[in-house]
Amino acid sequence: MNKLVLMIVGIFSACVVHAGEAQVTFKDFKDYRDVRPSNEARGSYHKRVAHQLEKHMAKLAQQLPEGYKLSITFDDIDLAGDVRFNIDDIRVVKPIYFPRLDISYSLTDDKGLQLINESDVNLKDMGFMDRAKIGHEETLYYEKRLLKEWFAESILPVVESK
Repeated sequence: MNKLVLMIVGIFSACVVHAGEAQVTFKDFKDYRDVRPSNEARGSYHKRVAHQLEKHMAKLAQQLPEGYKLSITFDDIDLAGDVRFNIDDIRVVKPIYFPRLDISYSLTDDKGLQLINESDVNLKDMGFMDRAKIGHEETLYYEKRLLKEWFAESILPVVESK
């Protein structure tokens, strides 16, 4: 029985792929352009937004080789849509309220060598509503898509060229 358990553990541990990591930093949410909640407490909404973005960056970092570290700071956040305050506070999503993220980031390889160090990078998607939306119920869908596209265009080519 013990040999069987050890053999199973050995087989599955050989299949485990180690990945890079992401370190995400936020500035004061009160200073961001638009991270206003529509119908929940501001503090809990900010925590939820931070958690969603951290989780998404960790997922993207899994594509990096083992030992690589992506450090990203969200300098400014402007979520898709605009909060309208009336009887029911809601976030209205229209093409004129496109998502914008200002970030600074660095990428370090497994030897500690810094491959990229960028600051004041402005990400925006002015045509965010013109493309097909897959996973429309996902929280922060447009912002996550913006980060995914930036990662594919700016980070992965550097890793692949090394």
